[in-house]
Amino acid sequence: MPAHDLSLISEAVREAGAVAMRFWKADPKVWEKPGLGPVTEADLAVNDLLASRLRKERPGYGWLSEESPDDLTRLNTERTFILDPIDGTRAFVAGERHFSISVGLVEKGKVI
Repeated sequence: MPAHDLSLISEAVREAGAVAMRFWKADPKVWEKPGLGPVTEADLAVNDLLASRLRKERPGYGWLSEESPDDLTRLNTERTFILDPIDGTRAFVAGERHFSISVGLVEKGKVI
């Protein structure tokens, strides 16, 4: 992965982590996505922060997030961000420590 992308992702994930921690053990609003499991207001807040930060800095990159509608224009980009804003939502809701913010970058169909 290019250093400038790694740096951007690292900074954005640290910011997103601070957002997530404001909701952790704070009884966030939770609802079910039909057939897909729980989603919380923290998932959406983290997704919004990452979308704002990463898409602003890399407008030519595609975007595929568990918490955003699929934008098929990503199929025409050389690089695409792929993420799960709160990976381990059930653990997050339960106040457990086993969750993460997952962000990856794909270039021409391969994870970099």
